[in-house]
Amino acid sequence: MDGLPQSVDETIKSLSTQDYFSGRDLATVAFLALRLGKPLFLEGEAGTGKTEIAKSLARALGRRLIRLQCYEGLDASSAIYEWNFTAQMIAIRTAEATGTADRKSLQSELFSEAFLIKRPLLQALEPHPEGPPVLLIDEIDRTDEPFEAFLLEALSDFQVTIPELGTVTAETPPIVVLTSNRTREVHDALKRRCLYHWVDYPDFEREVAILNARVPGCSDTLSREIVAFVQGLRGEDLFKTPGVAETIDWARCLIALDAVAITPDVISDTLGALLKYQDDIARIAGSEAMRILTEAQARLRLAS
Repeated sequence: MDGLPQSVDETIKSLSTQDYFSGRDLATVAFLALRLGKPLFLEGEAGTGKTEIAKSLARALGRRLIRLQCYEGLDASSAIYEWNFTAQMIAIRTAEATGTADRKSLQSELFSEAFLIKRPLLQALEPHPEGPPVLLIDEIDRTDEPFEAFLLEALSDFQVTIPELGTVTAETPPIVVLTSNRTREVHDALKRRCLYHWVDYPDFEREVAILNARVPGCSDTLSREIVAFVQGLRGEDLFKTPGVAETIDWARCLIALDAVAITPDVISDTLGALLKYQDDIARIAGSEAMRILTEAQARLRLAS
């Protein structure tokens, strides 16, 4: 497909233009997925930037992003298409009122594209002037096995059948990115259709680069302190480990408070930006937070 990066280095550069700083391993699997036309399956803890990869790819390639947010009970009709029942009923009542209700022609009209509500999978199969879109199937682990089986078939042929209209087949398959927070195991058959990558938390320098790009008002010194503290938190036994999104949110909170350095009082006042469960906050607040801060500052001194 035109406009795709021609090497791993180009992939890294393209993503970096969108402030997504990828490690070489992730950039390699993304490049191969684009080159081979295979879906990319990204698994990892919540907050490691899996969804952001799809968004950054779409922006870098100038393609439309189509997102299917998965949830428990998601079925094929919600993912592909639905008929606009309300509009159909209005059309029927109008035809009856005007005396133009020819049964055969009315039925043909009611089940035409004019009354079709296109959901993400159907939208992704349609041609787009800028090129095949990026189809993000987000948090596939939240769905159930029957939907996985349906998705497996859809991704194999990149086509869906609408009984009243026929089969819709993609002229060129979309760029597919699936994400999973691993709340349950996704079936091997679906994973085999994809290139797989485990997305881990970024290393120190990469997270600092992300923070500097996303929170430009944050000084490099404060950014490094923030990342050192958050990465120290990730080593604790927490119910919900803070992700990169929480790092960014916390930095924005500190900037809003005009903080120039991290202190125990600042941590106490803003810990809710990093930790989302009261048990975690109670465990870390006070002496534990001071210990993590002291260790983080010691690591920064050793690195300088």
